[in-house]
Amino acid sequence: MKHMQLAPGRAETEVLLEQLMFPEAPRWRDNQLWFTDQHARQVVRVNLQGESHVVAELDDLPGGLGWLPDGRLLVVSMTKRRILALSDHKLALYADLYELASFHCNDLLVDPLGRCYAGNFGYDLHGGEAQAPAELILVNRDAKPQLAAEQLIFPNGCALSQDGKTLLVAETFASRITAFTVSTDGSLTQRRLWADLNGAYPDGIALDSQQNLWVAAPNRSRLLLVKEGGEIVREVMPVGDPYACMVGGAENDTLFITSSETDNPEEARRLRSGRIETLKL
Repeated sequence: MKHMQLAPGRAETEVLLEQLMFPEAPRWRDNQLWFTDQHARQVVRVNLQGESHVVAELDDLPGGLGWLPDGRLLVVSMTKRRILALSDHKLALYADLYELASFHCNDLLVDPLGRCYAGNFGYDLHGGEAQAPAELILVNRDAKPQLAAEQLIFPNGCALSQDGKTLLVAETFASRITAFTVSTDGSLTQRRLWADLNGAYPDGIALDSQQNLWVAAPNRSRLLLVKEGGEIVREVMPVGDPYACMVGGAENDTLFITSSETDNPEEARRLRSGRIETLKL
């Protein structure tokens, strides 16, 4: 899978890694990009030379990633609605979200104190069910889950402001970014609209150094850089449809993008069109 090339066509990115099934949840840590290859059921890391390594393999679809203050890696087990912790090369149950999540869990944000926020689908997206609201779940430092917010439309990627006081949530099929004030106990208050994306579906999101928000919008085949209030200050075309993004790199000057030609599970496994793409900021 080691490969780097200039992205073809009108794309503005470079391809760091390809032939993945469906990469998601990029995270920058220890000078490497960590991500999940969802339909390969793997957690993978890759360095800036394109050399990749499988960190963990699951018996379920892996979703979001994050780290506890003690260094343990957390990964969402999507269909089992659990958060797992990797320790001594073994995955073990960290928190069971089954009683609170109305359908498959997806992304995960772990704050510097070790509190976790996890979204879920709310309904069977690929099974043709009618859209239904979902919950955002807070897992406290004692690993006990509780509801953080309800009546969200496919809560997906999350981002935490630099001061830790504002949590942004991508409501994918509502085409909006919703903000919450984070209380000292991790609970969420003062729900408000941060940006209306006018039909673009936000999946993964990431704040830049100016606290503007990079939004992966797969239905527009674009990355959008959005200011609070909804102004789009930049659009970037990657090679594939972007599903998530992360700001990282040695100087925090690189946007990492997970992309694919399809989000259909069977097609993703067959085509292996998933890529990790990069853009110098």
